[in-house]
Amino acid sequence: MTATKISDAEEARVQQMIASDPDAPEATDQQLADARPFAEAFPDLAAKMRKNVGGRPRSDNPKQPISIRLDQDVIAKFKATGPGWQSRINEALRHAKLSQ
Repeated sequence: MTATKISDAEEARVQQMIASDPDAPEATDQQLADARPFAEAFPDLAAKMRKNVGGRPRSDNPKQPISIRLDQDVIAKFKATGPGWQSRINEALRHAKLSQ
């Protein structure tokens, strides 16, 4: 599909209509610079929207997100094994705990 070229007069009319729309004012350079991703600006709403979307069924034993500090070389080794590296860390910790 090719774009249809409009005349300068038609472009000016379209731009005037855009500028006069009170419900959709043009964003300023400062507003654009201050813009944040939706999920960052509205985390609760974004989380609620994610929960309402289909996808994987809820687990009977859901994992709990935490923050943990690990050595860089440990993380690099697990990441090098590809997707699922966090689950493999979980299994390594489970194995270490159960073998005590």
